[in-house]
Amino acid sequence: MALVGLVRVSTVEQETRRQHDALDGICVKVFEEKVSGKLAVDDRPGLTAALEYLRPGDLLTVLEVDCLGRNLLEGLIVLNDLFERGVGVRVLDGVAAGEHTERSLILDLALALAEDRRRDISRKTKSGLEAARRRGRVGGRPSVVDDDKRAAIWARRDRDESIRQIAAGVGVSVGTVHKVLASEKATSA
Repeated sequence: MALVGLVRVSTVEQETRRQHDALDGICVKVFEEKVSGKLAVDDRPGLTAALEYLRPGDLLTVLEVDCLGRNLLEGLIVLNDLFERGVGVRVLDGVAAGEHTERSLILDLALALAEDRRRDISRKTKSGLEAARRRGRVGGRPSVVDDDKRAAIWARRDRDESIRQIAAGVGVSVGTVHKVLASEKATSA
């Protein structure tokens, strides 16, 4: 029986160190993926590679059950596939902590809670953005282009400078120059 790890986060910006710290020392191999847990198994390269590596009697090891799937259906599909192959699941932390070789109420409940947590985070994020918008604040990074830079971009464009020359002269990226020119053209049209 081998412990094979799966580390999963939803985006490339998220850190995996905490999961690796828990899994690297106990697993013979650890697979990592930075994709949504809502995706189908075929669209999850780390999980697919782990499934190909696992043999009957092995345990797919995850820090928390939501690494298997962030919604109930996808999590259950993964579990059923593993159990049909004779592969168990070892969860290190959370509601379903322990070793599982067949479906159980606690695993189903843990997956349902993970889905609910994801839905709650999404709802709260949208609510916060809407509240900020009502107060006149818009999420995202502040604009690097003020009225002076916008005027400088257009003045340089009128002198037939290239986009790269404009960007270097104004101190913004080429993409920013494109956005300013495109938004002004759209406004005048």
